[in-house]
Amino acid sequence: MEQYIIRGGNPLVGEVEIGGAKNAALGILAAAIMTDETVILENLPEVQDIKVLLEAISGIGARVDKIEKGKVAINGSMIGDVSVEYEYIKKIRASYYLLGALLGKYKKAEVPLPGGCNIGSRPIDLHLKGFKALGAEVRIQNGSIVAQAEKLQGSHIFLDTVSVGATINIMMAASMAEGRTIIENAAREPHVVDVANFLNSMGANIKGAGTDVIRIRGVEKLHKTEYSIIPDQIEAGTFMFAAAATKGDVMVKNVIPKHLEATTAKLEEIGCEVEEFDDAVRVVASKRLLNTHVKTQPYPGYPTDMQPQIGVALSLASGTSIVTESIFENRFKYVAELVRMGGMVKVEGNTAIITGVDKLTGAQVSAPDLRAGAALVIAGLAAEGITIVDDIVYIQRGYENFDAKLRGLGAEIEKVTSEKEIQKFKFKVV
Repeated sequence: MEQYIIRGGNPLVGEVEIGGAKNAALGILAAAIMTDETVILENLPEVQDIKVLLEAISGIGARVDKIEKGKVAINGSMIGDVSVEYEYIKKIRASYYLLGALLGKYKKAEVPLPGGCNIGSRPIDLHLKGFKALGAEVRIQNGSIVAQAEKLQGSHIFLDTVSVGATINIMMAASMAEGRTIIENAAREPHVVDVANFLNSMGANIKGAGTDVIRIRGVEKLHKTEYSIIPDQIEAGTFMFAAAATKGDVMVKNVIPKHLEATTAKLEEIGCEVEEFDDAVRVVASKRLLNTHVKTQPYPGYPTDMQPQIGVALSLASGTSIVTESIFENRFKYVAELVRMGGMVKVEGNTAIITGVDKLTGAQVSAPDLRAGAALVIAGLAAEGITIVDDIVYIQRGYENFDAKLRGLGAEIEKVTSEKEIQKFKFKVV
């Protein structure tokens, strides 16, 4: 079993390059099969979720060719099967995007109910509501969602709650429906905009992405395109909080600062200096962090995917902070692990009350999910002594070369697979 072993206490200093946005790439990869022509995608992050989705796409007959690191060609003309294997879905929730893509193109799709991180209920009823509104018959059969339609007809769809997944899935199906579709209360996240821009580059007619009303005029077919995926705002934010927690000075490169505004505002509030450039941000933490209150919200609010990272940083801040999680109910699983490292955190319902401590100490901890795992790595980097993080398979689902990028900033972190490697790391002369 792979683990990270960390010797904490070093401030992170230097520059780090951010990869493509995993959440945008997942939607875009699914949408790429909606044309029979070849689509070339660049700036794909080399993470486990992307590999799994590429395998799922190959599995239904699309041709996937890796051109170079982070660049693939996809041709969906040979798809002979609109039924996706459960093997892929249980590993990665976002494979449900194949529903919207296959339904839009072939007017039928069969995808097993999804898996992914266990961070709380993420019902897909809104996706199904959207497909039904477009004229599809949708049923759950043998553990799969089966959707089919004679034809898809544009419709006026109001989403009961803001859902990134439902917005993207409905947008894909509607882009090849007849007539006009309006999605109200749509998600506004940067990756929703990126998927819309990608579909438009293939000939779709989508307006209003990035606002809460998206208007789509269906087209008969889509064509080839070359497209580069936006940078990953969550990876960027993770390194920004790693700089804050370790009292570091890090230049985070290849980012869109506008996408990071909520994260930047909180970092400044807790006493960091944040300098913005055209495509980079620099975070300097020269003194003890200050306490604050934070509540997760849909974009442009503070992202739920950045909640564990700020939680770790606040565990080292002066005073008492309150973190309210309004998106996913299981997002505080990292708290028990943080307490093992000396954190003083009490969870009541969807709120964590964090009393800052002077220092954390190394311990053996387990990553409960993707973002919590990354946050525990940050805790290990800031802690005194040795921290071992188990279950790093979660972290590898969404962070490319995480340990290597951290080492580039002066962190002492290694990926290990045996007790022998752990002992070797522990006795390494610093």
